[in-house]
Amino acid sequence: MTASNEEKWMNKKISRRDMLKLTGIGVAGVAIGASGLGGVMKAMGYDVFEPVADSTTASNKVNFYGSHQSGIVTPVQTNIYFASLDVLVTSKKELQELFQQWTPLVVRLMNGELMADVSSNTRVPTGDTGEAEGLDAANLSITIGVGASIFDKLGMQHLKPAELKDLPHFPKDQLLKEYTGGDLCIQACADDPQVAFHAVRNLVRAASGKVEIKWSQSGFNSFPAGGGTPRNLFAFKDGTVNPSITDEKDLKKVVWVDKGWLQGGSYLVARKVQMHLETWDRTSLKDQEATFGRYRDSGAPMGKTKEFDDFDVEAKDDKGNYIMPDTSHVHLARKSGARILRRSYSYASGVMSNTGTHDAGLIFISFQKDPAQFTTIQNSLGRMDKMNEYITHRGSAVFACFPGVQKGSYLGEALFNAL
Repeated sequence: MTASNEEKWMNKKISRRDMLKLTGIGVAGVAIGASGLGGVMKAMGYDVFEPVADSTTASNKVNFYGSHQSGIVTPVQTNIYFASLDVLVTSKKELQELFQQWTPLVVRLMNGELMADVSSNTRVPTGDTGEAEGLDAANLSITIGVGASIFDKLGMQHLKPAELKDLPHFPKDQLLKEYTGGDLCIQACADDPQVAFHAVRNLVRAASGKVEIKWSQSGFNSFPAGGGTPRNLFAFKDGTVNPSITDEKDLKKVVWVDKGWLQGGSYLVARKVQMHLETWDRTSLKDQEATFGRYRDSGAPMGKTKEFDDFDVEAKDDKGNYIMPDTSHVHLARKSGARILRRSYSYASGVMSNTGTHDAGLIFISFQKDPAQFTTIQNSLGRMDKMNEYITHRGSAVFACFPGVQKGSYLGEALFNAL
C-alpha cells in the first residue's frame, strides 16, 4: 500500500507532553487509549468524517461506493480475514459516529492507501500499523454488518428486522461459545492475506475503546490456472451452483433485501465448519463422490459429464436406484428448493491439542435476502446428509450487511435515519 498525499495531519509536530494531554495517557508506550486514533485526530482539529473518493489510479482496486457493499457480489478473492466484534459503546450516537469514522478509513484501505499518512514524528504511535506498506490494494473488499444483539444492547429493538435472529440448532452442531454470535462483523477479502488482515487490524485499532474482537478466522481459496471453481479441503469444487454475480434479476431474488432500512443490503450467515480430514482421507473415492453427489475430478453431478450440467435429483437408473444418492449433499440441498450465494473459504489453524488431528475446515459464508433460505437448506440436509460423518459445525453467526454507500454518506446511514 502507498501513502496518500491528500492529508498531512500526521506530519504535524507535537511534543510528547501534548500528545499525552490529548490522549489522557500518562505513561509512555501505552496504546492511544479509549478514544482511539479517531479521538486523537478530532482533538487535533481534523475532520475524521471527511469523505474520501475511490481512487481511479490504484492497481487491483475494488470500488467502495455503489448500490451495494463490496465483498458480496465482488469476484471471490483468494484470502479472507473475518472478524466478529462486540461493541463497547453505550449509545446510538456513539455507534453512528463509529460508522461515520470507519467509512473514509475503509475507502482509504480499499484504495491501497495507509490509514493515515506517514509521519516523521517518531514520538507518537503511527497512524497505520504499516505491514501493508508497499503492497497494492490486492482487490481488497470490506463488508460491514450488524448482529441482532446490538439492537438489544442499544435500545433499537423496534428497528431490528424480524429475519435477524440466531439460527436454530441443526444436526452436527457442536457450537463453541467463543466462535458464536457478535454485535458487528468485518469481512475483509483480498488477493493478499496480509492486506486482508491489515484492514481488520487497523479498523479495530482506530475504534479502540469502542469495539473489541469476539472471534476471528482467516481463510484461503486457490483457483485453477485457467480459472474456474475453487476446491475445498475435501478436494471437491465449492460454489458450482451459485447465482451468477452479473445476473441482477436473479440476485434480486436470492441476495438483496428489498424492504426497510436494509433495502439493498443482504444477510450474511457465517459458519465455522471443522472438516475431519483424517477420516475423509481413509474413505474410498467412490464413497467420497457418493457423499457429495458429484464426481471429484470434473465436478459434474453424478450421471453427468460437466460441472455445470443440470440434473434431476429424482432421476433413477434402470434398476430403480437414484443416479445421485438420495443421502448425498447435493441431492438433499437441491430438494430444499432454496438458493443462496456461497462465498466460502478453507482454513487451517494448526492441530487440535486433544486429538492431534488437523484443526482445519471451511469458513462458510453465504449471502441471502433472508436467513430462512439457509435454514431451509440445512433442514433439508438434516440427519440424512452423508456429509455429517465428516464435518462438525463449531461456530455460527448471522449479520445484516448494510446497503451500499454513496459519496457524502456513510455506512449504516439508512439505519440511523430510521431512528
